[in-house]
Amino acid sequence: MTAKAKKGVILSGMRPTGKLHLGNLFGALENWVRLQEDYHCFFCIVDWHALTTAYENPADVQKNSDEMLLDWLSCGIDPEKAVIFRQSDVKEHAELHLLLSMLTPLSWLERVPTYKEQQQQLTGRNLSTYGFLGYPLLQAADILIYKADVVPVGEDQAPHIEFTREVARRFNYLYEKNIFPEPATMLNKYKVVPGIDNRKMSKSYDNIIEISLAPQEIPARVRRMITDPGRIRKDDPGNPLVCSIYAFHSIFSPEELEKTAAACRKGEIGCVECKNNLAAVMQQHLEPFYLQRRALEESPGKLQEILAAGRKKAQAIARETMEEVRSAMGLASY
Repeated sequence: MTAKAKKGVILSGMRPTGKLHLGNLFGALENWVRLQEDYHCFFCIVDWHALTTAYENPADVQKNSDEMLLDWLSCGIDPEKAVIFRQSDVKEHAELHLLLSMLTPLSWLERVPTYKEQQQQLTGRNLSTYGFLGYPLLQAADILIYKADVVPVGEDQAPHIEFTREVARRFNYLYEKNIFPEPATMLNKYKVVPGIDNRKMSKSYDNIIEISLAPQEIPARVRRMITDPGRIRKDDPGNPLVCSIYAFHSIFSPEELEKTAAACRKGEIGCVECKNNLAAVMQQHLEPFYLQRRALEESPGKLQEILAAGRKKAQAIARETMEEVRSAMGLASY
């Protein structure tokens, strides 16, 4: 890579929930691949965060972490361009979280919108824990320990970044040290990537298409996509705005979108033909990811090498930050 000035530091992460889907690809990963060219990027497998809702059944966290890392690498996240590491490998995250918890008002955590929203959505789980309440503060520690300038997130996570900014301001004010920058929010391009049923793509809805799906399996998934329910015959005029096929065309073939929409409205193209066209485009787009993942699966030791190298790089910076934090708070160094 040619030497060029980087714009700043970016920190982003994902909870390890297993194989990723197209919502993850277009909602985050494609953006990460671009950002690693221009920023000092830290991409973190946030396995401690996974325990905030899965603490009763943690057995799958390691397996899910490996699956997710395979998808990251197959999509173009490059360990030569970005620091890729596992949250629990850098214990300084936990130390900063602990110290920040001493100065963070409880009311700040209780007002974070996702706290009550997830309690309502994730029924059947006991989420009356500090880990769940304190999740945004652990996220803030993840961000601040690398002094991130920018954090790419979805719209629902934007309040978390504002919370992180408040924590940074409070720390800097209390200890009269300008240690932490206030990170900016970078919203992802796609607010919602649809599932095959036209709802938000989510594993909980069983409506996903995995990034790692074999090319020959893609047409079957596309055939399950919901089209305009008011269109009975092939030559009936259709309404592309209520069709999940159209939503996917807007992502995979935007240059053909108006042509596809016009043909649908005029009844010049049937739903089966439209699905076949989409499947072909998706196969072409996703096959390189599938092949790259298969190659990585044949070298299982490669993942551990990448994580070990990432841990070393991340920990070196995290330790420097913690030295500054301990000094500001009057704590002993070690």
